[in-house]
Amino acid sequence: MLKFANPFDYPLAILIGGVSLIIGVRFIGIPNLIILPTAAAVATGSAVLIKYREPNAEKIAKQQLEKELQQIKILAQGIVSKSENLRQEANQSLTLGDFQLDLLVAIQTACDRINELPEKIDILSQKISHSDSLLSAEELELQLQEIQKKIPLSSGVAKQELEQLANSLRRNIQLAKTGKDTRQAQILNLHTLVQNSAGILQELQNKLRTSNLNNSDDLRELQELSKELKQVQDNVNILIH
Repeated sequence: MLKFANPFDYPLAILIGGVSLIIGVRFIGIPNLIILPTAAAVATGSAVLIKYREPNAEKIAKQQLEKELQQIKILAQGIVSKSENLRQEANQSLTLGDFQLDLLVAIQTACDRINELPEKIDILSQKISHSDSLLSAEELELQLQEIQKKIPLSSGVAKQELEQLANSLRRNIQLAKTGKDTRQAQILNLHTLVQNSAGILQELQNKLRTSNLNNSDDLRELQELSKELKQVQDNVNILIH
């Protein structure tokens, strides 16, 4: 939709209006009563067209954010594929003994959560398409409260991520309160979480391949990694919702 534009903001539009005025008066002989408003209309119309063809800063920013989200989604889809490989390896390696069965369930649960990553990224992409700042200060405050409750219950990489997210959210809250865009920071947080998911997933797969699955300590370490992987996905949920 074309919006009004002030021709005085666009020198080219003023030039076009001036040329039409000169042509109308000197070469065509149109009366001033007609040519003056006509030239003004030409200048205004030219300004509207120039403004319409200008790159829209908000549109460009949104396209860049969507591009970054698409790259994160491609990364997430690769992680989903790797998680399916891990699931198959776990199914083949682990027996139905009590400790191994618990580990198998933990790994399967973590893999199920990873499978949701691309869909969650789509949700964030839709939010970006319909919002200038993505989240209000009030929504960010709720996220921060939820994270602060989870920090004492988490461990390892997942706990570090929650602490980093809490600090990031505090900055985002200040940005939102001053009317600034928080979308880039939110996407950066998401990218970090997805990358950490890939790292923990790889560590879990390596550990599964090299561990003595009849050793309780090794099984415990695998359980902890599975728990961390699930906690990272919980962190993604907090960020998206």
